[in-house]
Amino acid sequence: MNSFNNITQTKPLIKLISISSSVCIICLLVSTIILLSTTKVPEEYLKSSAHDVSAATNVEHLVFGLGSGRTLWPKRKDYVRLYWKPNKMRGCVFVGTLPNENNNDTSIPPLCLSSNTSKFHYIWGPKGHLAANRMARIVKDIVEMNYSNVRWYVFGDDDTIFFPENLVKTLSKYDHRLWYYLGAHSESYLSTQYFSFGMAFGGGGFAISSSLAKVLAKVIDSCLERYPYLYGSDARTYSCITELGVGLTQEPGFHQVDMRGNIFGLLATHPVTPLLSLHHLDLIDPIFPNMTTMKSLQHLFEAANVDSQRILQQTVCYHKNFSWTISVSWGYAIQLFPYTMTLPDALRVQLTNKHWNRGPNVFATLYNYNTKSLHHDPCKRSTIFYFHNVSHGKDGMIISSYRKSFGNCSYNMATLNKVEIINVFSKKLDLDIKQLQSPRRQCCDILPHSIDDLMEVAIRECKDEELIFMQ
Repeated sequence: MNSFNNITQTKPLIKLISISSSVCIICLLVSTIILLSTTKVPEEYLKSSAHDVSAATNVEHLVFGLGSGRTLWPKRKDYVRLYWKPNKMRGCVFVGTLPNENNNDTSIPPLCLSSNTSKFHYIWGPKGHLAANRMARIVKDIVEMNYSNVRWYVFGDDDTIFFPENLVKTLSKYDHRLWYYLGAHSESYLSTQYFSFGMAFGGGGFAISSSLAKVLAKVIDSCLERYPYLYGSDARTYSCITELGVGLTQEPGFHQVDMRGNIFGLLATHPVTPLLSLHHLDLIDPIFPNMTTMKSLQHLFEAANVDSQRILQQTVCYHKNFSWTISVSWGYAIQLFPYTMTLPDALRVQLTNKHWNRGPNVFATLYNYNTKSLHHDPCKRSTIFYFHNVSHGKDGMIISSYRKSFGNCSYNMATLNKVEIINVFSKKLDLDIKQLQSPRRQCCDILPHSIDDLMEVAIRECKDEELIFMQ
């Protein structure tokens, strides 16, 4: 009986608790709805959390900041004209003082006056130049110009040759909303060791994401004050980025070209990544024989303008009938070796150049990649066929033609000596993001032909389990 009375007495209490709980839940739901309706959620977070790197980056999202001088620019502007795309590319060539004549040439970027850096000290040494402070401050100068819709700032010298389409393709791998510092160190081990293995060498060019550039522009002056003893502008920029806690992301397509003489070996064995830049063209031999430096660069761009992403890409295949090794550096040169060479050996850079650092230092002969000396027997060196022209065939096929250059000796092989022209068939290379993130060398085949002085090669994607070797 008592139990029944207790139950009867607790019913109103249970009912009250139930009603109160329902009211609380309703209030909580209403509050949540109001909060969501009044809070602005950034649009990018309403999309997939993964960065859609395949969408959108194009050359109009890049802004170039090039360093030059009043006396240098007239001699160097033709280098910039090689790659500059009027009405598409944006940026400035920064000089310390503007020339008297008007700069109305729309085929090159406009000249801009660098900000005054006379208040910053420079104590590196008698061979140094105060322009190092001015050039480093280009980051601040160009960010404060307030270009719209910028994803990347690209910096280089007036004699840096860029390949814009390849830059766009490479930068599309990365999320510009994050802090990125992209570039490469010097080819010379001694130069890199002296400055830093973490520094992007400025002559080869480097790229900074817009999000990082905006912060760097705000703090660069304090860094200029702390680093008066450094040699160049790239060292100052690197030091300041390092203080922001950001490291270098290596992109081996940037080339400082700290070497002299004939750089054939470097160009003939380019890594499997798009060519982004070349530097120091005044200090090396013309890259094609019997041409001036400018004519040879224009000739290279004849190929690059047809298939920019394939330029200098190395493909190796083997002629089974004669045991020859054929190494194709597309748009530049083909090497025909009269013997079988393993692929790892074919990828080593031949030391055709002279060292950048003169003097007895043993480290001056070392490089930041695998090298090999030219064969001591001239008859066992490759016969070289240089790029001649490029044309379009059927079904989107691109045909590039290469003609034999002067040989070092007449090797006792009649069949090899007869070959005068090599034609290469390929489709335009258009790498997707996954191919850029996980690059793979392409394969090639020797095509049957009936003309003694002609060889034909076809480049294609390798099959899944295909190996590149002499079968």
